[in-house]
Amino acid sequence: MYQITDLKPGVTFEMDKDVYQVIYSEHSKQARGGAIMRTKIKNLMTGAIIDKTFKGSEKMEPARLLKKDCQYLYKDEVGLYFMDSETYDQFTLNLEQVKDAIPFIKEGNQVQIIFYEKMPLSIDLPPKVNLKVAEAHEGIKGNSASASTKPIRLETGHVLQAPLFIKQGDTVRVNTTTGEYVERI
Repeated sequence: MYQITDLKPGVTFEMDKDVYQVIYSEHSKQARGGAIMRTKIKNLMTGAIIDKTFKGSEKMEPARLLKKDCQYLYKDEVGLYFMDSETYDQFTLNLEQVKDAIPFIKEGNQVQIIFYEKMPLSIDLPPKVNLKVAEAHEGIKGNSASASTKPIRLETGHVLQAPLFIKQGDTVRVNTTTGEYVERI
């Protein structure tokens, strides 16, 4: 059983017959009151993010999740389609469940899918991914006091700000948590 002090970002637990993952947590203790934990938690079954405050005496059941390697096949208006690399079974994750991961995966990629009781819930992205630059306009150095950036479009369609020296065809490393440029590869 998890205590409120165990609720750190990334921890998954069961509550009200659903599975939640902690996105943000802040511990607070007031003079005469008990300790509380303010959190933002994501329902892994629906994709909804809610604010929840836990009191010091509350306990949560850890979620028993399984991660499997799967191949990303394609996307349509319903969702993203995957194939289990071991059994070759195909399944779909709806767009709401995986909207945060879409800019960082491309067709044919191997990804880790999180399962709960044989039901696929979400994609477990690595902290950083390498993607090719599909479109980058020429950067113009100007009268700027700080580092200059320009918008670039990646092969997945994601647009982000990058330094002026990045060109079309370059491979860049992107932070999957923030969606920001990290470095050129």
